[in-house]
Amino acid sequence: MTALFTEFSLKDVTLRNRIAVPPMCQYSADDGHTNDWHLAHYTQLARGGAGLVIVEATAVSPEGRITPGCTGIWNDAQAEGMAKIASAIKKAGARAGIQIAHAGRKASANRPWEGDDHLADSDPHSWQTLAPSAVAFGANLPKVPKAMTLEDIDQVKADFVSAAKRAKAAGFEWLELHFAHGYLAQSFFSVHSNHRDDQYGGDLAGRSRFLLETLQAVREVWPENLPLTARFGVIEYDGRDEETLSESIHLTRQFKQSGLDLLSVSMGFSTPDADIPWGPALLAPIAERVRREAEIPVASAWGIDEPKTVNQVITDQQMDLVMVGRAHLANPHWPYHAAKTLKIADPAWVLPAPYAHWLSRYHAPDS
Repeated sequence: MTALFTEFSLKDVTLRNRIAVPPMCQYSADDGHTNDWHLAHYTQLARGGAGLVIVEATAVSPEGRITPGCTGIWNDAQAEGMAKIASAIKKAGARAGIQIAHAGRKASANRPWEGDDHLADSDPHSWQTLAPSAVAFGANLPKVPKAMTLEDIDQVKADFVSAAKRAKAAGFEWLELHFAHGYLAQSFFSVHSNHRDDQYGGDLAGRSRFLLETLQAVREVWPENLPLTARFGVIEYDGRDEETLSESIHLTRQFKQSGLDLLSVSMGFSTPDADIPWGPALLAPIAERVRREAEIPVASAWGIDEPKTVNQVITDQQMDLVMVGRAHLANPHWPYHAAKTLKIADPAWVLPAPYAHWLSRYHAPDS
């Protein structure tokens, strides 16, 4: 069996293959509520054959959204819409995951295609952003956030707990904490954004505290038999890569001790001055190092969308799952494309039977 199409089990959840659709924001919600777009979008992705579909970054509070169009799960009505999506994903044969998030200083922004910058303070849809320190990201996101008080920190941790409870009640089986991409949790970890001099700043232990406490609080309410995962930026490409990666691996070991089941390895995006060496399977060797040194299952994305490359990172044990994002937007049936490319037997049957039946018949030998 081709490695990519072997099952993967984590806790009581078994995926039909090693292909996962990562969270990709649609910026199409209404006051945090999902709509017909989201239901059709996630159903289509799940029908495409991936083993796991993770719903986009979903805010734990109104001020935790990246844009006014981001999904939320801070109230029960929003969770009801998410329940329909979770059910649709599972009916289509995939397992249903969700990423819960707080955007921190990158919040209160325009949709990417409408500016990809901060909303003007005069815009009635804007809001006060929060961060560990009153330090702006810069570049297209110049708004200076409010430095969080200890009460603010406690409230956000409580918001993550409430969101996790709602996610479970909505039927999701896989939870991902968004600790990456320069959003709130990453901002606590990063020396670029965390200039605090209390217990949540300073040395590695201080900068790690918010992430660990949030994980531990969620672990208390998320079922022990279901995967609890996180997406975490382990490297910034800012000139201090070895130091950041070593610190990240140390923290990942602590994550594992606190009950994390898998890490989705990503980049920090904490500074606009990063010099990222974009290329195919950019993070594969980084993910392998995290997997080996922290002794935890890993996944990753970023430039991993060619079937032979995707299969190779699984075969070489660089990753346990591969997050195939943009390629799924271009072709929701990407797993079928991968199955044909890798020449697995009866490739059409990675799709639902009503599709597989027709695709497996009445075609030229090599089509």
